[in-house]
Amino acid sequence: MKNPFNHDTPPADTPLVNVQVDGVWRQFPKGLNAVEVARRVGKFIPHYCYHPKLSIVGNCRMCLIEIGSPKMDAERKPVMGPDNHPEINWIPRPQIGCATQISEGMALRTESPLVDECRKGVMEFLLINHPLDCPICDQAGECKLQEYSVQYGTAGSRFVEEKVKKPKRVDIGANIVLDDERCIMCSRCIRFSKETVDDDVLGFTQRGSHTTLAVHPGKRLDNNYSLNTVDICPVGALTSKDFRFQMRVWFLKETKSVCTGCATGCNTLVGSREQTVYRLTPRENEAVNSLWMCDQGRLGFHYIHGPDRLKQPLVRLGQERVLTPWAEIIPQLAARLREFQPGQIAIIASGRLTNEEAYLLREVRQALGGEAVLTDLVPRAGEADGILRSADLNPNSHGVALFGLSRQGKALEEIRQGIEAGRIQALLVLHEDLVKNAGWPEATLEKLKLLATQTLLKSATTERADFILPGASFAEKRGSLINDAGRLQRLNQAISVQGMAMDDWQILLQLKAALGGGNGLHTIEEVFKAMAEATPAFAGLSLSRIGDLGIELKPATASV
Repeated sequence: MKNPFNHDTPPADTPLVNVQVDGVWRQFPKGLNAVEVARRVGKFIPHYCYHPKLSIVGNCRMCLIEIGSPKMDAERKPVMGPDNHPEINWIPRPQIGCATQISEGMALRTESPLVDECRKGVMEFLLINHPLDCPICDQAGECKLQEYSVQYGTAGSRFVEEKVKKPKRVDIGANIVLDDERCIMCSRCIRFSKETVDDDVLGFTQRGSHTTLAVHPGKRLDNNYSLNTVDICPVGALTSKDFRFQMRVWFLKETKSVCTGCATGCNTLVGSREQTVYRLTPRENEAVNSLWMCDQGRLGFHYIHGPDRLKQPLVRLGQERVLTPWAEIIPQLAARLREFQPGQIAIIASGRLTNEEAYLLREVRQALGGEAVLTDLVPRAGEADGILRSADLNPNSHGVALFGLSRQGKALEEIRQGIEAGRIQALLVLHEDLVKNAGWPEATLEKLKLLATQTLLKSATTERADFILPGASFAEKRGSLINDAGRLQRLNQAISVQGMAMDDWQILLQLKAALGGGNGLHTIEEVFKAMAEATPAFAGLSLSRIGDLGIELKPATASV
């Protein structure tokens, strides 16, 4: 596979060159292009085809600027001006900024009458055949053509001929719809598919005004990173089937968070409105996921509002489930657990727990009898794809192991055999369906005298549970995770916990208190502080200090 993290940031030891930008001389690393140079000094050069993570093709022409080079004397030496910098010879025609690498003595004009006229001309050309249907376009609010037409275009159009008609609503993949009329032929999607995910299925057909984007005959855009093409499409040509016409983007609240689909922990933005999550999009973090994320992780949030979501704490009475307030159900569970000896109790933790939840679960285990209480988690093994998808599908295996709650699945069989032999009579299960995910027979769960589950969704395990404690999804909680590279990252709450469900750390904290473990903590920040004081890996840290991009932990403390 191709490297998804290639970008144009030069190495730290790259030599500096003197470049004039809009009349001011500055130093920049050699090898940068004019678009990036302008960005570094707070100047914006509009562009469509250029993308810092893709190869440069220079076909949209929106980034046209003026470029000059030093005047040379008869001996081919720069003619120096009174400011001790070279005098500039300006090239009479504009040049594209994306394909122009800076060199010593170069000069750039990102703003001038010529540059303004070029931008207006390019915008007029792009809009000739483009449908002017912004009010109904799904890209409205995120469309660069819409934005640039206001900033750099003209108020009217001189085009009076009939626009060229192209295919609309074309199904080109499992997750993608193409509207060719809106395509401006920037080729970002073509280059991403070929260069980043090694899936060369897109290309242009026809010529001139009739050029269209298409998939190669017999192929479809069905790779697991296809929705990244929607992100990088500057117009409304490529849209997501999942998000298409679901919500206007300007209504969305975007919350910085982390994908919990696997151990990579891609940085994300959770788009929500009125307590409903509508989409996940990637957030830039060069240390983790660059600018991308896989479709599987991106679309893996619908269970939050699905029909199987558990929203009420329930206790089994005979053959019925009775809604029981939290103030009653947790003391009842604690009382039932105290009926058993430590060796008769087992805990199935989860690699989906945050560090704070894992820390509190360890405290619950201590209150129940410490190491005498057998504990493990259910491993989730997938197949790494060489890009972003990890072979470990648990987002926090490292964190759960750090608190002694994991034997990487090696104790699962011992727990199952203990239940079937009658040695283990009480089981606390967190965010797992043991029938589906661990392959346990349903008859094994029937042998338990007490089965309590803290989870999100209905399952074969919840069907046999005596206590159901509905917890929170990743979008409803705050906390921290350690990804497979040992990087500590932060979840942020995007929406409130659904129904009568409760944040998992609060459930565990109350259970700990009900078991006699005390309760002097009231906020997630206080939980993190207590965890940091008890855990060398987090010494000196706080939730706020983790920051938006995370912190790399020392290998000795981050490893399983």
